[in-house]
Amino acid sequence: MSRELLPYQEIERSIIRKYRKTIWSPFTLAVKRYELVQPGDKIAVCISGGKDSMLMAKLMQELQRHGDHPFEAVYLCMDPGYAPANRKKIEDNAALLQIPLTIFESGIFDAANAAEKNPCYLCARMRRGHLYAKAREMGCNKIALGHHFSDVIETTVMGMFYSSKLEAMPPKLHSRNFPGMTLIRPLYCIHEEDIIAWKNYNHLEFLQCACRFTENRDASLDGIGESRRQEIKFLLRELRKTNPNIEKSIFSAVHSVCLDTFPGYKTEDEYHSFLERFDRMEKEE
Repeated sequence: MSRELLPYQEIERSIIRKYRKTIWSPFTLAVKRYELVQPGDKIAVCISGGKDSMLMAKLMQELQRHGDHPFEAVYLCMDPGYAPANRKKIEDNAALLQIPLTIFESGIFDAANAAEKNPCYLCARMRRGHLYAKAREMGCNKIALGHHFSDVIETTVMGMFYSSKLEAMPPKLHSRNFPGMTLIRPLYCIHEEDIIAWKNYNHLEFLQCACRFTENRDASLDGIGESRRQEIKFLLRELRKTNPNIEKSIFSAVHSVCLDTFPGYKTEDEYHSFLERFDRMEKEE
C-alpha cells in the first residue's frame, strides 16, 4: 500500500512527471547549455513571492537532489515594503512548499514610488543591489533570478520599440558593482504559460508585484495601464494567432546574431561601425 503524499510532495512530483517536458526538461537544458551551476557554488535563490521565483526555488531544490554538480542554495526574500497581508502570503506559500526562506527588509517601494520618472526601472535596480549585497554577506557567489523565456522575448521587443536598441537578456552575467558575483537565470528556457499551467494545476495562489503601478494596470480598462511590458505581451499574443512560432523565432534570432549584416553594434561599452570592417575588406582585396 503506497503512502499518501504531503501537499508539497505532490507539487514536487508534478514538476518531475506531469510537467517534465515543459518545465523540468527546459530547466535542466538551460542549466547545462549556459553552464549556470558549477560544483561548489553557493547560490542565493531570490524569492519575490510570485509564481516564477517560487517555481524556481522548487526547481533548484530538485536540482540539488538530482543534479550532476553539488552546490549550496539559500532562499533569499527581500521585503521591499509589502503590506502585512502580502508578507504573510509569501511566508505561507514558502511553508506550504517547504522553502526555507531568509527574509530581510528594505524601503525600496517608498523610494521607487517617490520617483517621478522610470519608477519600475529604479525599483528593479535597487532590488538587485540589495539582493547582491545580502547574498555576498551570506557567502554566496551567485544570485538566481526568476526571469523566463517570455521575459527574454518581451525584453528584446521592448528594447527595439522603446529604447532603440537590439538587445537581449543574457542567461547569466557578471556583476559590475559586486566583483566575484554572478547573476543566473535558471528559468531561461521555460515559457510563462507553462508556469501558469503548473500553478493552476496545483491550485496555488502567489503574490503579484504588489506596488501601485501594477495596481493601476489591473484597474485600467485595457489591462495595460502604464505597463509597456504588458502592452508587448498583448502584441505578441495577437501575433501568435497568425504565427504560432514567433516567440521561438525571436529566441533563436538572439542566439544567432549576424554581426556582418549590422551597420553598427556595441560591445564592452564600445561602439563599432560596419565601415571598420568594410574598409579593411577592401584593402584585403
